[in-house]
Amino acid sequence: MVIQSGPFRGINPYSSLISAAVVFVFIAVTLGFPEQSARLIDEARTFVTFYAGWWYVALAGLFLVFLIWIAASKYGTLRLGDPDERPKYSYFTWFAMLYAAGQGIGIIFWSIAEPVFHYADGSPFGASQESEAAARKALEIAFFHWGLNAWAIYCVAALALAFVAYRLKKPLGIRYTLYPLLGDRVEGWIGTLIDVIAVFATLFGIATSLGLGVQQINSGLNSIWGIPISPQVQLILIVAITAIALCSVLSGLDRGIKWLSEVNMWLTLALLVFFFVWGPTRYLLWSLLTVSGTYLYNLLPLNLYVESVPAGDDATWRDMWQGWWTVFYWGWWISWAPFVGVFVARVSRGRTIREFVFGVVGVSSLLSFVWIAAYGGTALNAELTGTAGIVTSVKDNVATALYATFDSMELGFLGVVAAVAGTILVITYFVTSSDSGTLVVTTILSEGNEHPLHRHRTIWGILEGVIAAVLLVVGGSAALSTLQTAAIIAALPFSVILVLMCVSIAKSAAAEYRAEMPGTGAA
Repeated sequence: MVIQSGPFRGINPYSSLISAAVVFVFIAVTLGFPEQSARLIDEARTFVTFYAGWWYVALAGLFLVFLIWIAASKYGTLRLGDPDERPKYSYFTWFAMLYAAGQGIGIIFWSIAEPVFHYADGSPFGASQESEAAARKALEIAFFHWGLNAWAIYCVAALALAFVAYRLKKPLGIRYTLYPLLGDRVEGWIGTLIDVIAVFATLFGIATSLGLGVQQINSGLNSIWGIPISPQVQLILIVAITAIALCSVLSGLDRGIKWLSEVNMWLTLALLVFFFVWGPTRYLLWSLLTVSGTYLYNLLPLNLYVESVPAGDDATWRDMWQGWWTVFYWGWWISWAPFVGVFVARVSRGRTIREFVFGVVGVSSLLSFVWIAAYGGTALNAELTGTAGIVTSVKDNVATALYATFDSMELGFLGVVAAVAGTILVITYFVTSSDSGTLVVTTILSEGNEHPLHRHRTIWGILEGVIAAVLLVVGGSAALSTLQTAAIIAALPFSVILVLMCVSIAKSAAAEYRAEMPGTGAA
């Protein structure tokens, strides 16, 4: 129920008040009792990792299988819109907006750090530490975490939203993705619960990315201009960039967000060219092709691996490799699914299901592989061929990975230019993540209104920045694990909704296919 007048005009007051109450209680409790809150957050992650880790692993694989099936089936020809409708955006703009919303700020942070960690510390999948074989396996695991499974999680939410909004002509709201299953019951308390869960997941998923982003921006400013790395500087960065993001989101999808997404893509391509031209070109191309092949060959065993729970009453998630990596990533992607889903659905109207799945899952994954091969491959080659010290830098401060890699290339002034460009890229991805997230949250709370009121965008944009700041403050020296935990916990309730979305997509696609192709019979 969206109110048409008063202070709640344009949004559902129940979803908004409950969501706001959850946020304010979280902020009050964590700031009032920081030590107890940090301990509770850590215990919650242990519980989820021990008892729900298998659930996250299973879902990521099942979503990928489901999307391959529906894209390859006869339903793949159904268009996300009217039968004669065509897309609004070109392929370049579409891919740019998909990628900026889906992985930009996160992959800049982890594309070097993750392979370096696997290279130095090893993994359950074999290969001796700090060897050429370890480097290949490190890149393969990073491909796994940033590739097909990650985008499949996003794609399920995006496809469900686009189908009900543009094919079934329902509002672009998370609650309406289950309309084919629940009917008008999504208008009541069930719909409110769905929206609150989606907002909760979105806010904490984005806060995780914003927290990582400011840490990396701070490291960049330290590397280039000597600005100290400190919580105070990071809080100032959150305030400044949240303000820029608010200006962007208030300008609308077709102005600020679209323009920044295209800037992101051009900067991304420029830095990729930089690494492939001035980096170890042959090694990067070899890694991209070879590791892509081994990743696809090992995709099934990677998806079926579930780590056993450590024995002992004092065991925590820190004792589990999968708790540090796979469970965190799958939780992070699930918590981002409402945000990315709404945004991707909005920019994908007019495409067929097959085209949609191919673009969102296939093309986006390919760009992730190129990115990781370029960034991570450069760092690993530096470690394999000399004493670059990147492993030491990353273990001291994960956020310095990108700048340690630039330093290892020893390019003088050109390296400084690349570092500046990298910092600008982090900032622009930070802004697009924040402004897109704000637009999505207010779209959810307005039950699918694609043009929510500016005052609601402003309020929720500020709250996103506040949550990121609170998580950094409470986490202290363990800020990274606190940010990771927020994403994992927020993802758990929304993961159930994603499963129901798959059922909803299959049911509504079958009905629409029968209606569009009379005489085809039951699905």
